[in-house]
Amino acid sequence: MSINATLIIQMIVFAILVWFTMKFVWPPITAALDERAKKIADGLSAADKAKSELSAANKRVEAQLSAARDDAAKRLADAERLAQQMVEEAKGRASEEAAKIIAAARAEAEQESVKAREVLREQVAGLAVKGAEAILRKEVNAGVHAELLGRLKAEL
Repeated sequence: MSINATLIIQMIVFAILVWFTMKFVWPPITAALDERAKKIADGLSAADKAKSELSAANKRVEAQLSAARDDAAKRLADAERLAQQMVEEAKGRASEEAAKIIAAARAEAEQESVKAREVLREQVAGLAVKGAEAILRKEVNAGVHAELLGRLKAEL
């Protein structure tokens, strides 16, 4: 056989191989590649959608955290104000109670003072009576009277 016949047969075999490949091999490969490309595109769009949803969720979380912080700050301020008010009320009640106790103590001290004065007056009166009795029992003598008055002063 000549080189030309071999070349023509090889061309015919190549053409059959190309036709067979185009008819039976190439369509499943392109279908698989198209399907893979579609899956990749779907995955990328899902990733973009997830990114946007994550961003929106982060914004919502930040807004909720901000609202929670504001609410906590308001509650803390209210609690501090209430505590301060309670302290002021307690101070007021304590001041009133202290004033009552002081007034009661002053009244009691005044009563004790009056009682002590009465007792002292009774003792002075008794001593004066004793001194007068002693003076009247003895004879009138300036030296003796001075001595009795000195004793009377010492007893007082």
